[in-house]
Amino acid sequence: MELQILTIILLFIITIEATYLVTVNTKRPTRKREKKPIFVDTSVLIDGRIIAVAQSGFISGVLSIPRSVIGELQFLADNADTEKRSRARHGLDIVAELQNMPNVKVEIFQDGSRAKEGVDERLLYLAKKYHGSVCTIDYNLNKVALVEKISVLNVNDLAMSLRMAYLPGEKMLLELTQKGHDGHQAVGHLTDGTMVVVEHASGKINQTVEIEFIRSLQTAAGKMMFAKLIDNKKPISSPKKQNRNVNNNPVKPVEATGRNIQRSLKQNYQRKQYISKSSQKEQDLIDLVNHQ
Repeated sequence: MELQILTIILLFIITIEATYLVTVNTKRPTRKREKKPIFVDTSVLIDGRIIAVAQSGFISGVLSIPRSVIGELQFLADNADTEKRSRARHGLDIVAELQNMPNVKVEIFQDGSRAKEGVDERLLYLAKKYHGSVCTIDYNLNKVALVEKISVLNVNDLAMSLRMAYLPGEKMLLELTQKGHDGHQAVGHLTDGTMVVVEHASGKINQTVEIEFIRSLQTAAGKMMFAKLIDNKKPISSPKKQNRNVNNNPVKPVEATGRNIQRSLKQNYQRKQYISKSSQKEQDLIDLVNHQ
């Protein structure tokens, strides 16, 4: 009998302890992963491209703008020459625009209105102290931050990495894989997936040809480039002989008649119609790519 009572008491104690542990673990708050601050440099605010980067949603951290950076912009806006004043005021407008963006968290870090050691040194100090990163386009600050093992977000590096791999006028070998939107076009793709439309190359499908880039377009679906074939087998033209009459005198050019003028006007009209149709076909092709 006593053994049964002891067993019941032990089970009761174990139940109470288990209930207590479950309650404590349930009420314990879960730590959220804190986002590291991104300390913004004066050069980035004056540049202004940070607005486009923020709108794209690629900034995951908190944009922390030190009060000393605001103070430097204010000083330049009040005391510098005309060009620097306008750029500093533009930087202050960028700060206000960032604060009004709903999907971007911006805070003004109160570190004092002036940095006696310099704004660059203050940014490096803050990034180290709060384990954050520095957003700048200043070349020297970028180098010093890397030496100090501080993470750097450089807008210039981002722009360079997103630029077109090939520019108009450059040449390369490209494999044509399919027909284009128009009957005379052929399409190939670069290694990064960029579509290349080659004019008058429909007879070269499934062949590797040399092309020259003409122009590039940025569409909602990505990048697109237009190119033309390079004909390496151009015939060598012989020098033209000057026509002479029986008396070995140069033949005088025939003066333009009314019929020639009418033919010239007709050719100009047809050329304008062709350019207009080509522009419309190009727009149709862009719309087709955007809807894919």
